[in-house]
Parts: sequence; C-alpha cells; structure tokens
Amino acid sequence: MRVVIAEDAVLLRAGVIRLLADENIETVAAVDNGDDLLRAVKEHRPDLAIVDVRMPPTFTDEGLRAALGAREVIPGLPVLVLSQYVEESYAVELLSGGAGGVGYLLKERVADVGDFLDAVKRVAGGGTAIDPDVIAQLMARGRKNPLDALTARESEVLGLMAQGLSNTAIANSLVVSHGAVEKHIGNIFAKLGLEASSVEHRRVRAVLTYLGR
Repeated sequence: MRVVIAEDAVLLRAGVIRLLADENIETVAAVDNGDDLLRAVKEHRPDLAIVDVRMPPTFTDEGLRAALGAREVIPGLPVLVLSQYVEESYAVELLSGGAGGVGYLLKERVADVGDFLDAVKRVAGGGTAIDPDVIAQLMARGRKNPLDALTARESEVLGLMAQGLSNTAIANSLVVSHGAVEKHIGNIFAKLGLEASSVEHRRVRAVLTYLGR
C-alpha cells in the first residue's frame, strides 16, 4: 500500500510514518499543506491519503478542501481524515459523497495503534472508519430520523457497522451469533430500500444514511 500524508504537526506526521512503515505501508509523500497534498496525489497516485482537517495558512478547513479535491483528481481515492476535535460540518461534507473509502478519526485515536492501523487498512479497502465520538455527535444534532423503521437492535448493529466493524466483530460485541448479525443486516438493507447492486455497496450506503440522518 502507498500512502500520502498531509499533516502540519511534525511529530505526529513522523509518528504516523513510522507506524505505517512497521506494517510495510509505504509513505510516498508527507506534506504540511493542502496545495502540496494535491500535487503529491497527482504525482504519486497513492492508495490512500491521510489528511489533517486544519492546516496552513488559516488552520480552518484547508485539509478537508484538499481531501475533497484529491478525490476529484482520483475518483474514489480512499481518504482518512484526522481531526483534533469533532467538527460536524467537515464530517458531514466528507461523508456526503455517497462513496466508500472514507474515514474520520480524532487524533487521539492514533495513540491506539491497533485501532488506527485497522482504520487505515479498512478505509484503503473501500470501507469506512468513523470515530465513535463523531458518530455520537452527528446523532445528537436532532434532525428528523429517517431510520425509525429499524428496531433498537438493528440500530445498534448499524451503529457498529458505522464504526467499521465486521460481522464477526459485531457478533462478538453484542454476544450474538454470526447468523443473527447477518439477519439484522438483511433487515436493515430491506427497511432502507437498499437492493443488491453491482454499482453501489449496500453496507456503505446504509452507514452513510445512518450518519446523515
């Protein structure tokens, strides 16, 4: 796997490079601003971009804008965004594209090496990795809930799917059988009207519906 990193904090950038190297993941470019990120993506065509939301010069949304721009340069480019805080508007904008290969983690999660590396691999593989705190805050926005048809257990399963857990991990977390998880997910797809498609990934669509409600 080849990765481009955009992070202006030198120590964090170096730390992420080292963590990836230990997993035989190559960092082909490490930059500290959005413009250089776009140039690096065009030059190296990476498998994943790891991007800080706030970077020079204004430290507002340069990283997010660059991440969205990178996905225009390489449609579907997996992007894992790192943020110091839960910033709802940025999370929603990143996730609203309707495609997989997206992640939004708080920087403190990088300290949990196993979870961070799992998120990197999951996003690079086209899945999602959303920080539980981000999910909680998005769910607290008080919008009308389009998922009222789901049972409490189905909502719980979908919440774990949003965190990026596999069916096996969900079964272990809820202490139920793998078959029970598959049944719940089938019900979720049916209730959300997500028919099998060779174009769209139903699991990703269900998660995006959940996060955007």
